[in-house]
Amino acid sequence: MDVDTVRTFLAVAELGQFQEAATELGVTQQAVSKRVSRLESELGVRIFARTPRGAHLSVDGQAFLPHARELVQVADRAVDSVHPGRRALRVDVLHRRIAPSVLMREYHQSSPHVLLDVVTLGTASVTDAIEAIRAGTIDASFRAILHDAPDRWADIAVPRVFESRMEVLVGPHHPLAAAKHLTPHDLRTHRIWIPGILPGTEWAHYYERLAADFDLSIDGIGPHFGDEALLEEIADSRTLMTFVGDRDRYLWPAHFDLRRIPLRDPTPIYPYSLVHRADNAHPGIPGMLDYFRALESSAVVETWLP
Repeated sequence: MDVDTVRTFLAVAELGQFQEAATELGVTQQAVSKRVSRLESELGVRIFARTPRGAHLSVDGQAFLPHARELVQVADRAVDSVHPGRRALRVDVLHRRIAPSVLMREYHQSSPHVLLDVVTLGTASVTDAIEAIRAGTIDASFRAILHDAPDRWADIAVPRVFESRMEVLVGPHHPLAAAKHLTPHDLRTHRIWIPGILPGTEWAHYYERLAADFDLSIDGIGPHFGDEALLEEIADSRTLMTFVGDRDRYLWPAHFDLRRIPLRDPTPIYPYSLVHRADNAHPGIPGMLDYFRALESSAVVETWLP
């Protein structure tokens, strides 16, 4: 079914006159009549009742109207999908509660005119994210790039856009619960539990290096039943703690009384890069990069990166 013919049907249905529809579409009245006749022939029904006062939808025309609108909308979205300035910028934020998602929401609030499609890929692999970027499934992904980009990423840009300072999260009964701040060395005799650590991911590498450099006990033992279950376990425990980023925004019931305690001397930093194709022409990318690079960060005297 020809989309221009369906657009013509919608113009006549809205304006009620073949001549007005022709003027709206920039064609002749004869062209409008031919398109409508062709559509009626294809459908096998009369979609307009012609009268001296104009054209009115028939019963069949009224039945066809919502489907015609949907067909044109789908066609428009299909065209927009391949024109960078006319489609939403599709960005993977990894998780709905961590820093990239929180900051993307703040970015949207500051620039509501920018069309965004914020998604989570459901994959823990940087390689998978890059393949999705190359395939056009997404435009960009927030990832921690902890090494120099390999040669096979020559088509991929990985600019560092912001850093998240690590904090420990403990329940009210934990022996460190009253601390205002801690050093990584203060955590050496305590179990740090991060269920769901997947081998080979950038965060698994990050925590391996953190544990090795400060002689920490970090494990992912046991199944991961989700963030709510993890927070409940931490709240009830006298021995467990976990890590969160200072920009992460986890929510929990007030009676959990969880404590977020900053780390200092040094402060472990989790770095985020906005991974995207170097030749991606979407106009939303430069503005988003500028926004994140301009984020204010509190002065930290000493930091740690793997």
